Amino acid sequence: MPRSRLALALCLAPLPAFAQALQNPGTTKIEANVVKAAPLEATPERIAGLKLPPGFKIEKFAEGLKTPRVIVVAETGALYVSDRDQGTVTMIDGTDTAKRKVVLKKPDVHGLAIHDGRLFYVTVKEIFSAPIQADGTLGPETTLVQDLPDAGQHPNRTIAVGPDGWLYASLGSTCNECEERNPENATMVRMKPDGSGREIVASGLRNTIGFDWEPKTKALYGWDDGVDWHGDDVTPEEFNRIEKGKKYGWPYIFGAGMKNLYREVPNSSLEQWDKDSRRPVLTWTAHASSMQFVFYGGSQFPADYQGDGFVTMHGSWNRKPPSGYEVLRVRFENGEPKSVEPFVTGFLTEGGPSGWQRFARPFGLAVAKDGSLLLGDDQHGIIYRISYKG
Repeated sequence: MPRSRLALALCLAPLPAFAQALQNPGTTKIEANVVKAAPLEATPERIAGLKLPPGFKIEKFAEGLKTPRVIVVAETGALYVSDRDQGTVTMIDGTDTAKRKVVLKKPDVHGLAIHDGRLFYVTVKEIFSAPIQADGTLGPETTLVQDLPDAGQHPNRTIAVGPDGWLYASLGSTCNECEERNPENATMVRMKPDGSGREIVASGLRNTIGFDWEPKTKALYGWDDGVDWHGDDVTPEEFNRIEKGKKYGWPYIFGAGMKNLYREVPNSSLEQWDKDSRRPVLTWTAHASSMQFVFYGGSQFPADYQGDGFVTMHGSWNRKPPSGYEVLRVRFENGEPKSVEPFVTGFLTEGGPSGWQRFARPFGLAVAKDGSLLLGDDQHGIIYRISYKG
């Protein structure tokens, strides 16, 4: 069997959680696969073969960005793009992408937000802000937070400013599934723009990288990545309506109610944890790996796209066949989520040593000033522009 395919069969008959008493007698079998799609070049022919709804067009917008991650757009139309691997934030002119400048160098910088003329940015443990100057560069930096919890395997902190004017931060779990010791891990927190008043908004969120507020209801929605190593179709990627004071299942309840028999709930039970947890409002294929999520508020797309959400799926490694490597549309009606459907597909194709190959790993997503959608690929350092011509 090729190294890129690994099948694991685990017989879990009841496993202890540290020294706690066994509460969940039973037996289950898990078969998991590792399939790594081989990288391909992003040739004009491959880009031309991408599938979008009728009337939409995708083309290269900016290149040479190494490993771009989060994208935000300023009032001027300029893009600010983080690169965690390089430790940079780059400003790109919205109409002439040759005009670009590294405006920040800081190890592990990732999540970005713009509010009241300031750029907010987050590393693994810290949150900062700096004024955006007339030429788009940054003024003197202010440190807002220095004590975010350890990140473990989820250092991809993301931030955004909500309709309430507070700064929200997603703090992923340190692990795939475990009992966290810091109550801020696997949560969404919020704070005032100066970093004060920090509080937990919601818990039980394994790693909600992409989140945004629905324009009509102002409700907060986010995509939470499901756990690995539970099988090709378990657990699904979750689309949650994130409400203050609620918890969302992890690490004991997954998806639509799957119980994690490996874990014993301290001072409670799986049944009670399940009763206290909110279900996702929608789900998508397991292991697709959701990333940046935005609601569409531009004027270029057709009217029925107004208020819909878009999310990038970075692509799986723990599924056969692979999932993700695409952009999805989340349909909303009267401010409520109704369904999820593919919007951009074709980055993943059959072939190569593992049986699969890809020429992009979608991550960044933002609405440009002209109403087009900007899509970042951290495999080739490309930002694509998705436009509608009708």
